[in-house]
Amino acid sequence: MEHALSISLGFGLAAAAGFRVFVPLLAMSVAGYTGHLELGEGFRWLGTFPAVVVLTTATGLEIGAYYIPWVDHLLDTVSAPAAVIAGSIVAASALTDMDPLMKWSLAIIGGGGLAGIVKGSTMLVRGASTATTGGLANPLVSTFEVGASFLLAGLSIVLPLVALFLIVFVMYFALKKLSGWLARRREA
Repeated sequence: MEHALSISLGFGLAAAAGFRVFVPLLAMSVAGYTGHLELGEGFRWLGTFPAVVVLTTATGLEIGAYYIPWVDHLLDTVSAPAAVIAGSIVAASALTDMDPLMKWSLAIIGGGGLAGIVKGSTMLVRGASTATTGGLANPLVSTFEVGASFLLAGLSIVLPLVALFLIVFVMYFALKKLSGWLARRREA
């Protein structure tokens, strides 16, 4: 059961990294600093006060930058690989008491892959928002992404299995919608 919880925690935080790169790192840092989360060996530095300060600053700058027109698209481009890396790191730091090969395989494939899927989805939504509203709705998209990242990061730390269930449910719903849309396009 402990492995299921750590995998759920890692994958939930990785998905949150797909919305905002620094939010799950900050959540882990604060939880580690306050003693609410045991960080894996080699990741204990995340639970230090300097890490909390740096990650709070980085999170604030990242959130603010997404509200600046055109900078949000630039950040999407730059943060796509950063989200995959952050997803891999948060997943690896959550996977405690696991064989290193298994840990890093799950972290890179599962955590990094999940963060990349979420980031790619948010980039598509932002692109559609820009195309349909001339970018006027992009601040609403940014607000949703920030909220989703904080909600998913917090839920992952407090109730990791619920967070994983939520991720699976949303991905199932999104894939079902996408397959329906593709089927309608083929018919047209």
